[in-house]
Amino acid sequence: MRILLVEDTHDVGEAIIRRFEAIGHTVDWETDGRAASDILDFTEYDLVILDVMLPGLDGFEILKRLRQSRNAVPVLVLTARSEIDDRVSALDLGADDYLVKPFDFRELEARARVLMRRRSGGEATNIIACGDIVLDRANRSVRVGKREVQLKRREMTLLEILATRPGRVFSKDQLLDQLFGFEEPAGPNAIELYVGRLRKKLEGAHARIVTVRGVGYQLVADVQA
Repeated sequence: MRILLVEDTHDVGEAIIRRFEAIGHTVDWETDGRAASDILDFTEYDLVILDVMLPGLDGFEILKRLRQSRNAVPVLVLTARSEIDDRVSALDLGADDYLVKPFDFRELEARARVLMRRRSGGEATNIIACGDIVLDRANRSVRVGKREVQLKRREMTLLEILATRPGRVFSKDQLLDQLFGFEEPAGPNAIELYVGRLRKKLEGAHARIVTVRGVGYQLVADVQA
């Protein structure tokens, strides 16, 4: 999904971006707290990974402003400070979870999956199914019936978006926001391209991507599935 990373330590930020982009997520990275707070005023994200110690505004102030504006985006706080008071303060201000540096990137990914499942209203599982299409978010694998399907990064992300809410129609603009970050300019034709590729790879499945003319796309399971 689309993630905002607010982290001013460059090696940590670069490593987080590599990990999440490798499994199909779009990551916008900001190193200044005030700039990050401004971005959150007009951009919707599925998850915010927020460091505490930042120039401009610290993470606690960003979190406070975010919740005062009634923005319910899941927030995972990163802190180098191990004191219990700091962790309690983060949770009291509205953080959904926290990790103390240094951390294992596998744990960061797992905690992010949990928060994004909660965001999408999903059950406590990494498995998404629609018809006979089964997507495992933890392993980043897809099967159609007994056949394993090899998907590229953005194809996987597109399927995850559609399969998380089967039947819901997503506009091209919504899909563009999820698939591409600020530094990756793309037009509506890019969505048509990825939908076409994904349809071809899912041929024979008991679920299909339907074009709702003038509105967008939805994933629908066949009745016989």
